[in-house]
Amino acid sequence: MSHKRIALAWTGASGMAYGLRLLECLLRAGCRVELLVSSAARIVARQELDLVLPSDTAELAAQLSARFAGHAGELVAYGKEEWFAPLASGSNPADAMIVCPCTMGTLAAIAQGLADNLIERAADVMLKEKRPLILVPRETPFSLIHLRNMTRLAEAGATLLPANPGFYHRPASVEAVVDFVVARVLDQAGVPHSLMQRWGEPGAEG
Repeated sequence: MSHKRIALAWTGASGMAYGLRLLECLLRAGCRVELLVSSAARIVARQELDLVLPSDTAELAAQLSARFAGHAGELVAYGKEEWFAPLASGSNPADAMIVCPCTMGTLAAIAQGLADNLIERAADVMLKEKRPLILVPRETPFSLIHLRNMTRLAEAGATLLPANPGFYHRPASVEAVVDFVVARVLDQAGVPHSLMQRWGEPGAEG
């Protein structure tokens, strides 16, 4: 059981299924999750999952916590301009931060240190405090601007983990494809899971 404190941000890139499944796994692992949701992410959630996310942060946390009833974690949500949230200060950073899915706009803002909203500021804090920052872009193809921003972030200490699933485990469902990416994210965040068999384990196929 993990007791990590994880900041999770959902932005407006396609791939909200990754973010929702990641939230579920973090809560079931016993993490305290501090959730940040952009306006565009709410639009994508409705479009891709028929999921309506309340704008009120207390309602949002209650809805999502109830969705994953029986979890051992804790969920709190913050608005984009809640500057007194713990995540806004280097004196109280999370153990890790994950932006999943991550738009190229959010990625660019973090790369340039803009910190104009809580998602960007929390990411800025993670970099300056040398804590794990994991960005999961879901975009293709990448432009030269995208690549340069990702290089800048990698040099600053962030982990770039594009939502590129593998198929050697022979996924039989969309859920299995999603779990492949989510498993990689959890590994980077140091959160235990059993989403899929690891390479080289008995029964794993080459």
